[in-house]
Amino acid sequence: MLHYFLGSYLVTIFGVIGAYLWGEHVHPGSGITCVIIALILGVLEVSLSFDNAVVNAAKLEKMPPIWQHRFLTWGIIIAVFGMRFLFPVLVVSVFAKLGMLEVTKIALTNADKYAYYLHQTHAPIVTFGGMFLIMLFLNYFFNHEKDVHWISSIERPLSHLDHIKGIEIVIALLMLLVTQNFIAPEYKVHVLISGICGILTYLLIDGFTHYLEKHEHMRLAKCGEAAKCTGLVSFIYLELIDASFSLDGVLGAFALSKDIIIITIGLAIGAMFVRSLTIMLVEKKTLKQFLYLEHGAHWAIGALACLMLVSTVKEVPEIVTGGIGFGFILAAFLSSIIHNKKMERLLAEKSNSGEIQDA
Repeated sequence: MLHYFLGSYLVTIFGVIGAYLWGEHVHPGSGITCVIIALILGVLEVSLSFDNAVVNAAKLEKMPPIWQHRFLTWGIIIAVFGMRFLFPVLVVSVFAKLGMLEVTKIALTNADKYAYYLHQTHAPIVTFGGMFLIMLFLNYFFNHEKDVHWISSIERPLSHLDHIKGIEIVIALLMLLVTQNFIAPEYKVHVLISGICGILTYLLIDGFTHYLEKHEHMRLAKCGEAAKCTGLVSFIYLELIDASFSLDGVLGAFALSKDIIIITIGLAIGAMFVRSLTIMLVEKKTLKQFLYLEHGAHWAIGALACLMLVSTVKEVPEIVTGGIGFGFILAAFLSSIIHNKKMERLLAEKSNSGEIQDA
């Protein structure tokens, strides 16, 4: 376990020191409080991201080892600095029509004003992430080639819907239109554009990934270039999935603190543990040992996507989001254990009957 989580422990140690020093710098005497908030945010990020780790592991298994390593190194920099700090600043800059440097200054010196601006952009941000995750959910279950089903009575009929070309896009757009009806008039256009961008982003990345996988036999003819390109696109795909998962958490973190530095530190600690967990799941072949874990993760994704859309008009507590996701993962895990024991019992019965026949 130390091998997998050493980097996470180091990030936690440096994060705690950084949170304490920053707290003492901004508000002398608040260092310990900032450390506690950062650690709570880290725990929340991990608890909300079990499904993220499982989905990432499923994608990561198919990537070359070098890109697996880059996901843990480059990826954590993108996840922490890019999604937990830079992306919210960029979004506020666009919607508030302010320069990024000015928004960064506001974030560092006027936490209440920054939190206000970020709250105003909540609906478009989570709509983008929600639509991206809805497409991921639908494409996983709308697949007639998938022969393993967890909730068979639901998943088996869903698997045949991919015969209707473009059905995922139709369902996603209908969900977006329904959501838009409840949005305040001044945000309707922004929400619609954000949702469409989420769908288009998924289609672009997923389509390009499938294209490269289909033509993977060309890698030998092109000296490995196809493999390199496939690894890069898969890396981008994973980062987008991770980003979509993190959007709601980034916005929800402001319920505990309005200090962007403390929020970034806390979420960084959680994000590092999630990545370490992902690598452990890949190397220990956990998804192959627990057959329904990936199914549970995708059901959790569907639930999270729907809750993100609901949150555009009504606040959804973090405990609800995390509880539903964890519930699906736990149920899938227990179902996998029951399935494994059943298979072991069947194999034992076959072995015993074979011995009796031989005798």
